[in-house]
Amino acid sequence: MLSYLHAFHAGNFADVQKHASLTLALSMMQVKPSGIACFDTHAGSAVYDLSGERARKTGEADAGVQALWRSRGRLASPDWARLLDVLAGLNSGEGRLERYPGSPVWFRQALRPADTLTAFELHPAEHDQLSGWAADQRVRVLRQDGLAGLLKQLPPRQPRLLVLIDPSYEIKSEYSDVAATLEKAWQKCRHGVFLVWYPILPGGLQEALKDAVEAGSVAKVLCSEVCLRQPPERGMAGSGVLVVNPPWGFGERLATMMEAAAEPLGTDHTVRWLVPEA
Repeated sequence: MLSYLHAFHAGNFADVQKHASLTLALSMMQVKPSGIACFDTHAGSAVYDLSGERARKTGEADAGVQALWRSRGRLASPDWARLLDVLAGLNSGEGRLERYPGSPVWFRQALRPADTLTAFELHPAEHDQLSGWAADQRVRVLRQDGLAGLLKQLPPRQPRLLVLIDPSYEIKSEYSDVAATLEKAWQKCRHGVFLVWYPILPGGLQEALKDAVEAGSVAKVLCSEVCLRQPPERGMAGSGVLVVNPPWGFGERLATMMEAAAEPLGTDHTVRWLVPEA
């Protein structure tokens, strides 16, 4: 599907949870010096204009990253530091944020010399913007289906692997496609860390994804979910991330982060093992 544009939703509460999970996983994995092959299956654009027409049409960032930024002085957990530093580096002054980084930026800002990023994007305009941004020999941008492309690239040459899978789920079959891809990718790289984002919707479509993962062979899957205290009548009621092979202590540290963000975001957070270690 080539109609989805994340610019309408950039910086919303779901982005905050997703990118908090990603930056935490990166920082915890990089405690060890060995190289990491990073993959972003649905990369989108590099940087989004929060003052632009698309972002202002929905205003979703107002209750997301803008609210978080206003409350940043109360985010006591040091795990918020990397995320806040990146936002500060992209924006001038202390006031309202004007720019928000997409997932490729969160990856690239943390890359060390031995780390690499492969970013997949099918949408032609998004791909062109991403390619223009990615002037880094450690970054590859491929105009391919991210799920199929990921499987072709595994296993990587680096000893460790971090994957973000976050399609729009505007096509219902994407839930089963993601579960099937995760199963195949895990079979190829059982040591890899996989982050799978999904929306929590009133109809409960996300349950099919969780049921499929739970019924499969993938082991050690953590489930993090944030739910809006005042969900809209239509659209997302919450946001979830499945984390396969989370670093030791990841769940507790992510919970601390999201609990600190609960008031500005208007969310409640839960974390549990969907599939325990075998």
